[in-house]
Amino acid sequence: LTSATDSKEYDGEALTNDEVTVSGDGWAEGEGATYSVTGSQTVVGSSNNTFTYTLNAGTSAENYTITPVEGTLTVTARDAKYEITVQANSDTEKYDGTEKSVSGLVDDTFIVEGNTYTVEGLSASGTGTNAGTYAVNVTGTPVVKDEDGNNVSSEFTVKTQNGTLTINKRSVTLTSATDSKEYDGEALTNDEVTVSGDGWAEG
Repeated sequence: LTSATDSKEYDGEALTNDEVTVSGDGWAEGEGATYSVTGSQTVVGSSNNTFTYTLNAGTSAENYTITPVEGTLTVTARDAKYEITVQANSDTEKYDGTEKSVSGLVDDTFIVEGNTYTVEGLSASGTGTNAGTYAVNVTGTPVVKDEDGNNVSSEFTVKTQNGTLTINKRSVTLTSATDSKEYDGEALTNDEVTVSGDGWAEG
């Protein structure tokens, strides 16, 4: 009794093959067995295509020399790696004299061909105080894991995209007073200045 040998390129799905071949003298007419094939290989590598058998009613083990032979299930590395892009968070703030920061990733979980993968080992952060645009850089070494926690990084190309922290300028309008009086020979002055718009940052 020989279970199948099979192979495929990695696609995130388990490789199985429940075929069992009977060779040698074979079963006597009307006799035989049922098979339960449990072999499975998902990640790159090989494993035995394990199986068990149960003799049918009327089939006696005493009349047979039964030799189980397990085939091999092999998953090979992809020629064209899956590509995923991990993007840093971005944010926009208004200048207020204090340091602003943004961190984290937009997403670290991806669905590829119906399978869910998680990227670990990456982080992103950026800080700034004055008005301007600051980079939020992605750093670290990516590790891609499937839903079962298997490291499948070898089958992926992980690209990164930096984010931005934008600190916008405050809008300040300075308005001198409008005033009037009846002529009295003295100069009309008014030193009041009104601040409007966003106003000054605290301090």
